Amino acid sequence: MSASPVRVLVADDQLHVLESLRLLLKTRGCEVETVSSPIAAVRATESRELDVVLLDLNYRRDTTSGDEGMEMLSQIHTRDPELPIVVMTAYGSIDLAVEAMRRGARDFVQKPWDNERLLTTIVTQAELGRALRKGQALELENRELRGDGRHPDLIAESAAMRPLLQVIARVGPSDANVLILGENGVGKGLIARALHASSNRASRNMVSVNIGGISESLFESELFGHIRGAFTDAKSDRVGRFELADGGTIFLDEIANMPLTQQAKVLRVIETGEYERVGSSQTKRTNTRVLTATNAHLRNEVASGRFREDLLFRLNTVTVVVPPLRERREDVPLLATHFMRRYAARYRKTMRGFADKAMRALLEYGWPGNVRELDHVVERAVLMATAPQVTAADLALGNSSDSYTRLEELSLEEVEYVLVKKALTRFEGNVARTAEALGLSRSALYRRLQRFGL
Repeated sequence: MSASPVRVLVADDQLHVLESLRLLLKTRGCEVETVSSPIAAVRATESRELDVVLLDLNYRRDTTSGDEGMEMLSQIHTRDPELPIVVMTAYGSIDLAVEAMRRGARDFVQKPWDNERLLTTIVTQAELGRALRKGQALELENRELRGDGRHPDLIAESAAMRPLLQVIARVGPSDANVLILGENGVGKGLIARALHASSNRASRNMVSVNIGGISESLFESELFGHIRGAFTDAKSDRVGRFELADGGTIFLDEIANMPLTQQAKVLRVIETGEYERVGSSQTKRTNTRVLTATNAHLRNEVASGRFREDLLFRLNTVTVVVPPLRERREDVPLLATHFMRRYAARYRKTMRGFADKAMRALLEYGWPGNVRELDHVVERAVLMATAPQVTAADLALGNSSDSYTRLEELSLEEVEYVLVKKALTRFEGNVARTAEALGLSRSALYRRLQRFGL
C-alpha cells in the first residue's frame, strides 16, 4: 500500500455492492467514497482529488449493455486522462472489456470479484497514476528551471534521483565541466543533455562523441579536424568536434577509453581553448563547455598510469553519479509508461497500460541493463502485445529469481557462474557464440559448464 491512503471512488447502483466494496477497501486503509449514479460519479471526479475510480458499467436505465457506464467512462477520461479507471460488470465479455479499454479504462474486473485481485488492481493503478502525475509535475518544474521551454526525456520521481536533479538545477546554468558517473545504461547521455538544456548555451550545438568508438589513428582528426593533404585520405578540409561545439557543449562519452597519447592534446584545449587541425600550424580557439561520462573508476585508471591525473582534475569540476535503476524502483512505472507511449505511437498500436502482473514483473525485476534494458523490453513488449494492455508474457522477463545481484556481494566463483549463465541464455545455448562473448575457448567454456552443472 502507498504511504498515504489510496482515495477510491466506487460507482454502482446496488447499495449492497457499494457497502461490500467500501468495507473491503477500508480494511486495506483506502479512503472510500461511494455514489450510485453516473451523474454523481462524474460530479465527484470534478470536485475531488482521487487516485482510482472503480466503475460499474450497468445501471438501472439499461442493466445489460453497459452503455451508461461507457458514457460515464468517456466523460471522466476526457476530463482527466491520467486518472486510473477500473471498470466492473456482472455481464462481462471480451468485446465489452476491449471497448472499455479503448475509451480509457486501465483494467477490467468481472463480478463476482476476487478480493485479492481487486485490491491488487486498485493499489497498482493508484500507484501508477500517482507516479504519472508526479512525473508530469517534475517535467514542468524542470522546464521552468531551464527557462527555455524545452526538456529532454528526463523522467525521475524517486528519492534517489532528487540530489541529481538538484545538481542539474544548480550546475546546469554554469559553464562548469561535469563528470557523469554510472553503470552502463543508466542514462548518462540524458543527464548530459539535461545539463546542456539548462545552460545559457542551450541554443547552440551540443556535440556528442563516443570516445570508445574512435580509433587512435583517427582520434586527433575527429576531435580537432584536419586540412586537405594532411594524410593520404584527407581529400578535403574537415571540421573537428571541438570546432563544431564552439559556443556550445561537447559531451565526451566513455572518457576512460581515451588513448593516453592523446590526453595531453585534450587537456590543452580544455585549459586554453587552443588547438590545431591535423596538418595545420594555425592555432584555432574554441569556447566550449566539456561534459564527460564513464562507467570506469578513473582514480584506478590514474593509479595504473592509463589516465592523466591533471586531465581528471580538469574534467571533474563537478562530479555527479547516476543511480542504477534498481535503486530507483519508484521510477519504473513512470519510465515504462513513457516508453510504452513512445513505441505505441511509433508502431501505430493502441496501448492502454500494463496488466497487474506485468507491472509487478517490472517492479520485481533487477534490471542489470538499467534504463536502456527497460527501454528495449518495453519496445519488444509493445510489438508482441495482442491486447490493449501489456502482459507479463509480452515482457518475457523470466523469473524474478534471475534478477540482478550486486557483484560485490558474490564470490569470484559465483560471479563467474552468473556471467556464464547469462551469456548462455542470451545466445540461446549456442556454445560457440557464448564462448566468443566471454573471451573463452570452447573447451574452457565446456569445463565451466560441467563444473557449474549448466
